[in-house]
Amino acid sequence: MSIWPLVRVVRRRAGLITHRPTGAVAEEKRGADVMKVLWVHAHPEPRSLSGALRDEGLRTLHGLGHETRQSDLYAMDWNPVVDRADFPRHAAGRLVVTTASRDAHASGLLSEDIRAEQAKLRWADTVVFQFPLWWLGPPAILKGWFDRVLVKGFAYGVRDPESGRTLRYGSGGLAGKRAMAVLTIGAGGPSFGDRGIHGSLEDVLFPLHHGIFWYTGMAPLPPFAVHGADRLTAEGYAAAAAGLRDRLRELPGTEPLPFRREDSGDYDEDSVLRPHVAPGRSGTAAHYVR
Repeated sequence: MSIWPLVRVVRRRAGLITHRPTGAVAEEKRGADVMKVLWVHAHPEPRSLSGALRDEGLRTLHGLGHETRQSDLYAMDWNPVVDRADFPRHAAGRLVVTTASRDAHASGLLSEDIRAEQAKLRWADTVVFQFPLWWLGPPAILKGWFDRVLVKGFAYGVRDPESGRTLRYGSGGLAGKRAMAVLTIGAGGPSFGDRGIHGSLEDVLFPLHHGIFWYTGMAPLPPFAVHGADRLTAEGYAAAAAGLRDRLRELPGTEPLPFRREDSGDYDEDSVLRPHVAPGRSGTAAHYVR
């Protein structure tokens, strides 16, 4: 018996196989908005609701003729911890992570697993981050992916060659890409409303949308959330899957969240909104253009 089918499964789980439109689909999509989508999945159980939605999402993208790659972090046994092994040539002594990561990236000496994920990011124009909302944030394995992959000089800490200004919040190393969160949430939707006990979902996801996506230059797209995940019925799953399919069909034309760019002139030299900008508003809401 050939081991090739098993090899293909392992390679697919590691994100090493690219799915490309073929046949009639390729002809139909030629010249159209074909996306290159990296799907980063963070759930330990492939038979979970998250796993089913991931599979549904990838099938939908393939059927629409888009190209995909995947990073299934648990299947990859992704190491979420930043340590000296990330920078194999770092000299002995005190480890300053920002400096070590910048230097290792510039010299091509980051650890191999980090460089592989960065290559996927360079390839992609759209990134889907899928995860269950645990303690109002992503699982540690995904947080560790951000910590290790989005290093200085690659995703942030990039300077404009003419002005020398650091590019961030709308600019940066990942500018030109778009990012969307797909998440499952145990609590019901109303509890994540404006007066819900957990806070609005917009505020809960602000560190992800604004502090990670927008900071590195990726345009944050509105999230897709499935509430009541632990109590979902068959009918509820069918509705969630249909909603995800609809969202992915509309993805090429989806407008990003309207965050203010740092270089728009709305912020002063201390990175504080100027008095005439969003008067009467404060907190996260003031950083949206509305």
